Amino acid sequence: MSTDVNKPAAAVRPTKQRMAVARILESFADFRSAQEIHAMLTAAGETVGLATVYRTLQLMAESGDLDVLRTEDGEAAYRRCSATHHHHLVCRSCGATVEIEGPAVERWAEAISAEHGYTEISHTLELFGTCASCR
Repeated sequence: MSTDVNKPAAAVRPTKQRMAVARILESFADFRSAQEIHAMLTAAGETVGLATVYRTLQLMAESGDLDVLRTEDGEAAYRRCSATHHHHLVCRSCGATVEIEGPAVERWAEAISAEHGYTEISHTLELFGTCASCR
């Protein structure tokens, strides 16, 4: 990852610390905060500073390698995710996450942006609730 966010992903230098962050991201499927990822790295014996974790996650998100979810309290959480556009259903209690397709949302976003003359739109949608296991 590079400190210059304007550089293409191919220009990002794969440092030992960045590779450790990428490896730890492969070890879980749910969303985790930068602090949780940092704690996992520390527990695994990796010496990666929290600032490096934040920078690496930001760069990976900008390059499309990670999904970023804003929790209900506004904290960013990260995970590796599929390349297709999707939305998330997230358990407030345990953090379990389900990827969902939203064709009605996609149609609405296209219609509302066209109505106002906008192009190249993007959006995210996270639905929060309580999963069956936590009920």
